[in-house]
Amino acid sequence: MVDFNYQFNFELSDEVRYSKWLRAVALSENKSLGDLSYVFCTDDFLLEINQKYLNHDTLTDIITFDYCDDDFIHGEIYISVDRVKDNAKDFVVSFDDELLRVMSHGLLHLIGFGDKTDIEKSIMRLKEDEKIKMFHVKQ
Repeated sequence: MVDFNYQFNFELSDEVRYSKWLRAVALSENKSLGDLSYVFCTDDFLLEINQKYLNHDTLTDIITFDYCDDDFIHGEIYISVDRVKDNAKDFVVSFDDELLRVMSHGLLHLIGFGDKTDIEKSIMRLKEDEKIKMFHVKQ
C-alpha cells in the first residue's frame, strides 16, 4: 500500500495514478510494494529529520528510511518540496518531472540501488529516467 502524507499546503494531483506508477516501478525491478509512505514537507521539516536521525546539518531533497524484507518494499520517503522546486529551476526541468525523479530515486534506493560511487550514480540516473518514462505511458 502506498500512503501519501503532506506536512504543508501541497498535494499530488492524482494519488491513484502515482500509486499505480510506483507499483509498476517496483514490479519492473521484480519487487512488490508492501507499506510505502511518502511524506511531502518543507526544507525546515526535512532538515530537522536530517539532523535528528542522520546527524547531517544540510538541506536535502530526500531522505529514505528502509524497512524492506526480502522482495517486499517497505519504507518511508521524505521529500522536501522546496528542494524539488529549486532543483527543477537549477536543472531546467519541470517541477513535475523533478518530483517524479525524486520519488523514483527514493524507491530505487529501497529496491537496492545506490548512489555513492560515480558508477552507481550513473546507473541511478539511467534508472530514474527509465522510471519517469513509465509514468508518462498511458495506463
